[in-house]
Amino acid sequence: MAIGSGLGAQLGIAAESTYGTFVAPTKFIEFTKESLALKKTTAQSAGIAAGRLLPLSARRVLTRREGSGSIDLEVTNKSMGLLIQALMGTSVTPVQQGATAAYLQTHTLASVAGKSLTIQKGVPLTTGTVTDKSFVGCKVTAAEFSCGVGEMLTASFEVDAKDVDEAQTLAAASYPSMSPFHFGQMAVKTGSFGSETAHDGIRKMSCKIERPQDLERFYAGQAGLKKEPIENDQVKISGTIETDYVATTLDDLYTSDGATSLVWEFVGPLIASTFFETFRITLPAIRLDEGPPVVDGFGVVKPTFNYVGLYDGTNQPKIEYISTDTAL
Repeated sequence: MAIGSGLGAQLGIAAESTYGTFVAPTKFIEFTKESLALKKTTAQSAGIAAGRLLPLSARRVLTRREGSGSIDLEVTNKSMGLLIQALMGTSVTPVQQGATAAYLQTHTLASVAGKSLTIQKGVPLTTGTVTDKSFVGCKVTAAEFSCGVGEMLTASFEVDAKDVDEAQTLAAASYPSMSPFHFGQMAVKTGSFGSETAHDGIRKMSCKIERPQDLERFYAGQAGLKKEPIENDQVKISGTIETDYVATTLDDLYTSDGATSLVWEFVGPLIASTFFETFRITLPAIRLDEGPPVVDGFGVVKPTFNYVGLYDGTNQPKIEYISTDTAL
């Protein structure tokens, strides 16, 4: 029996073969907070009937169902592949590096059509009984990554779901030994694509990737449930770079409105040979929208540069992930 509080909660995930069809989770993620919830739309009859002072309970109907929310977590050295794939769109198979235990996942930006998850949430009653809430047809609509001085690399994934099924069997959670990526492993690089160099003075970074989709595909004959969302706008990539003013490189890019490739990476412990645990975001072209340095007191000047990710005409943004995971 689990503990009757959030200490006994769990989140399990699985890739779906068919949008909205439950798949029992086999991978379980450690999370810090979640807000996944059923959203229902009802209609109440208001017919006039002599002497009736209240709307009739039997005349209330449930017209549509869906789910939505977010999952906040630390980015760890294992078990991140399914979430990243649902965000980026490419179907990924981890590639063994050399003859070692290291496997590389390369998640290149692509269409998210057909990429959906089952996310099963276990919510404990105070008695210790854990209730099942299985969110099916889960599409990742955005994710934001962030890390600053003294912090771990964190992510927040925004999710839209077709429905919530509470009749499934709650899977037994199991967790591999995992550790988070953190500021001590972080580097930020800019320059020509493929030959970026590291920056000094970076204090904090963030990157948000948004996958706009039509979430209102409710049609007759669907029992009040939506069909799979369809992408309806270009991908939006944005973020911030908080710095001490140690060089003019970023300032010059802001002034000229020049483009640069951006690499944000975390390199952890050695797995084997020359292969290290790695989480890396590569944006082949960014431009800075805000951030000219200003002096607002006696302290070190600390500009914050806001950027947008764009297409350089050749290379797509990607997230690379090296771990010991042999499968997503």
